[in-house]
Amino acid sequence: ELQQKVEETELLKMELQMLETERVRLSLVEEKLLDVLQLLQQLRDLNISKRALGKILLSTLESCRDPQPGKAHLFEVLDTLRQELTACELLHREPVEQGQSPQSLSNALVISC
Repeated sequence: ELQQKVEETELLKMELQMLETERVRLSLVEEKLLDVLQLLQQLRDLNISKRALGKILLSTLESCRDPQPGKAHLFEVLDTLRQELTACELLHREPVEQGQSPQSLSNALVISC
């Protein structure tokens, strides 16, 4: 009976570790998604055309067509989309709002992961 309790405890520890790993993974996805949404909001505020935004999205999807081995496809797509949006030249033009510079726009979107 003691051995059975030890085995159950080990299984529960493994399950807890898996849950913690999944929580961390979801937290990273959430951070990347928030960064992408912030970039999209900034581009919308700059009145980017739907055509230009569509080209960015299609470029992202094209470059992520074949998932890289060992890399989660969702992470790859979000990261690529973030890079494409960050590279958008509208975010790097002369100041767009009351003294807000392109440098401050990009600094506000640094990813911590």
